[in-house]
Amino acid sequence: MRILFLGDIVGRSGREVIYSRLPKLKSDLKIDGVVANAENASHGFGLSPMIAQDLFNNGVDAITLGNHSWDRKDLIPYIDKEPRIIRPLNFPPKSPGSGFHILTVAKQKRVMVINLVGRLFMEPMDDPFRLINELLTHNTLARGVDAILVDMHAEATSEKTALAYYLDGRVSAVIGTHTHTPTSDHRVLPCGTAFQSDVGMCGDYDSVIGMQKEAAINRFVTKMPGMRFSPAEGKGTLCGLLMQINDSSGLAEKVSPLRVGGQLEETVPNWS
Repeated sequence: MRILFLGDIVGRSGREVIYSRLPKLKSDLKIDGVVANAENASHGFGLSPMIAQDLFNNGVDAITLGNHSWDRKDLIPYIDKEPRIIRPLNFPPKSPGSGFHILTVAKQKRVMVINLVGRLFMEPMDDPFRLINELLTHNTLARGVDAILVDMHAEATSEKTALAYYLDGRVSAVIGTHTHTPTSDHRVLPCGTAFQSDVGMCGDYDSVIGMQKEAAINRFVTKMPGMRFSPAEGKGTLCGLLMQINDSSGLAEKVSPLRVGGQLEETVPNWS
């Protein structure tokens, strides 16, 4: 089974590169399922129901969120009706939506997608380590589900890496999001869990993490509020991690970064 995870979609540039590139990539690389983080998809902040549906119509099978989950208020009633949109599991218990979803991809494989948000350098939230441990006592690989993917939306690389080793052998992959810059540490951990501390973003890299440069530079130089942050709207780069998961064990066999379009050097897995 091949699963592609796409990094944070930022604004129109991120959406358009997915719409233009993803359908062919799915066919060429024989991808069975696609998960994308879309908490910045609507003009850089939040996700609208309309954009969520556009992503589903263009090949995305499930959407994860993060600290910007509720920036678009129209998502709040919609998320209870659309289980394929997953907010962080360690949000307060009465938050709308769910922190996980089991979707059926090609070959009738059941893939559990879990979303977590970090606690270092971010708003205080419940313990992601404790909550995912509780969830996994009732959902295990090769019994209840065929694969388990975890989106760890966090600022600190140390927190993401610690979670990956904590879950090694119990989930198919731990994928880091939030910092919008792809790291080069993609690998399969000793017990079979795929990991990359950040898969980067789908958006315009001629920017400051997806936002127009001038406003970001002004904020650093003056330390004053002023120019409003808006997503950069140049040519987008699609960034993700492709994983091959063993159909029997649910563990990862190999992983490779995927980057096409835009500013970054392209890399496309040469898998038969």
